[in-house]
Amino acid sequence: MSIELHTNDGQVTITNDVIATIAGGTAVECYGIVGMASKSQIRDGIAEILRKENYSRGIVVRQEDEELHIDLYIIVSYGTKISEVASNVQSQVKYTLEQSLGLSIDSVNIYIQGVRVSND
Repeated sequence: MSIELHTNDGQVTITNDVIATIAGGTAVECYGIVGMASKSQIRDGIAEILRKENYSRGIVVRQEDEELHIDLYIIVSYGTKISEVASNVQSQVKYTLEQSLGLSIDSVNIYIQGVRVSND
């Protein structure tokens, strides 16, 4: 699926992979995030950290009617307050997508797939 925007100069098509890549890049920059996890962790059995080129495997972009919903599957750092990290990721992802793509995001859902202890 993709989003069609009609402007005075023509038509712009934004694919869900573009939205997922921007959302993933924004999320991993947030404090307390170790990385993105695969959304199919139940099938994989472990929470693997995805590399930058695979962020879309850890994000689901859903369109329902005219509403846009983003589901992020993340791994957080041990010792951080999970509710604060999730809230920060939600606001940052929503803000970045609205500013960079001009899209109205209705919800950003966070799914914590694991907690990592840092190797100091």
